[in-house]
Amino acid sequence: MSLTSENILFIGSILLFLSILAGKTSYKFGVPTLILFLGLGMLAGSDGLGIQFDSPSTAQFIGIVSLNFILFSGGLDTNWKSIKPVLWQGISLSTLGVLITAVSLGLFFWQISDFTVYEALLLGAIVSSTDAAAVFSILRSKSVALKYKLRSVLELESGSNDPMAYVLTIAFLGLVTNPETSFASLISTFFLQMILGATLGLLFGWISIHTINKINIGFDGLYPALVIALMFITFSFTDLVGGNGFLAVYLCAVYIGNHDFIHKKTILKIYDGAAWLMQIVLFLTLGLLVNPNEVIPLAGLGLAASLFLIFVSRPLGVFLSLLPFNMKNRRRWYISWVGLRGAVPIVFATYPLIADIEKAPVIFNVVFFISVSSVLIQGTTLSKVATWFKVALPEKAKPVSPLDSFLKEDPKTAMVEINIPEENVVVGKKILELGFPKNAIIAMIKRNKNYITPNGTTKILGNDTLIVLAENYDHLKNVYEVLNLPTPDFGDD
Repeated sequence: MSLTSENILFIGSILLFLSILAGKTSYKFGVPTLILFLGLGMLAGSDGLGIQFDSPSTAQFIGIVSLNFILFSGGLDTNWKSIKPVLWQGISLSTLGVLITAVSLGLFFWQISDFTVYEALLLGAIVSSTDAAAVFSILRSKSVALKYKLRSVLELESGSNDPMAYVLTIAFLGLVTNPETSFASLISTFFLQMILGATLGLLFGWISIHTINKINIGFDGLYPALVIALMFITFSFTDLVGGNGFLAVYLCAVYIGNHDFIHKKTILKIYDGAAWLMQIVLFLTLGLLVNPNEVIPLAGLGLAASLFLIFVSRPLGVFLSLLPFNMKNRRRWYISWVGLRGAVPIVFATYPLIADIEKAPVIFNVVFFISVSSVLIQGTTLSKVATWFKVALPEKAKPVSPLDSFLKEDPKTAMVEINIPEENVVVGKKILELGFPKNAIIAMIKRNKNYITPNGTTKILGNDTLIVLAENYDHLKNVYEVLNLPTPDFGDD
């Protein structure tokens, strides 16, 4: 069966529906949802139900779009306060750790296969980064509760190491197609991509916050669309000028997520759902692209590479990159174990296919085998291994992610009416500019005998009466501090 404009929506919607049902039940059987998404795609493919899909360029485009959403969503949910203490650990893992992993696996594969050294290093680069979609979805499930700093390291690494793997993939692909390429030019390209990616990511984050808060669209429903547009502008412009678009998108989202902006709660909810949708679409697409009858003959080679990656290359990269930091070995071993490979390596494996190099089909199928075995072996054992290495927290002590905390509908048990004098410093400011406490909200504003429902752009005027709800009366003290007003005595309330 060939995909056509007439049947693609029907087939796609059925596969999406089945994937959602699979995701709902998968953890009851200890199988990560991402594997089931891949499995459904393979089942529907040419070796299953017969859907013909053989377009690496289309799969690559879908992969790039999906990774933008996944990385952006992960960035929005990255709390700067939680990653600041482990920032340099994460950076070291996502750069030096990725390089060591790529080179060690590449040299091993060179020894056990008929690949040239550059072809083997290309394969190593493709699978050198942990997969953000796999790590985010599994770590944020209820089945894994980790000590908070360790969780922050893992999420920071998985969100920021794809750019390094991408640069290495493009560099080694260039060496395969043109062995005359100088290492000096590769190094200069690497620093150019990283510096431009980081700089433009933060710059577009600043521009995005000001654009969202200053522009007055008039329709609330268009704000999520505006953020999507800003996300793709960040990626495409950075890529256009030679920077790393994936790094730019992630850092842009981190900057945005740690600032207040209009409709923040709604946009975070939308992006959380969009990231899951993109994961499903991405894994289904890659599943359709894979032919199991081409993977099975390479199972021995793939298994050897996968086991070496899991038990040698990944631990080597982690331990060497974390040498400058004071960290217990059991934590290093657990970080090594959470080296999940998922869709990102398979997306990167489409680059050799499009470049039409001789070993491209073998690379693609071996990478696919490595990704699947990694998620099956490591993804299904994260909780158990966390207990073995004594890095697991009791369920009742499990930290809440920034997104969960922000979206959680906590009941507000304290209410107060606050009158704003005309000479108060907050007069004329928008609500989002006040730095209002997270545990309190302005539910209503009484103005000239009328009641209005405020949003982030609503300006505070003199003689307004703010009806404020908070979790308890202690939190109301922070509200009065923000409003530059004396705190009244709430008594025993």
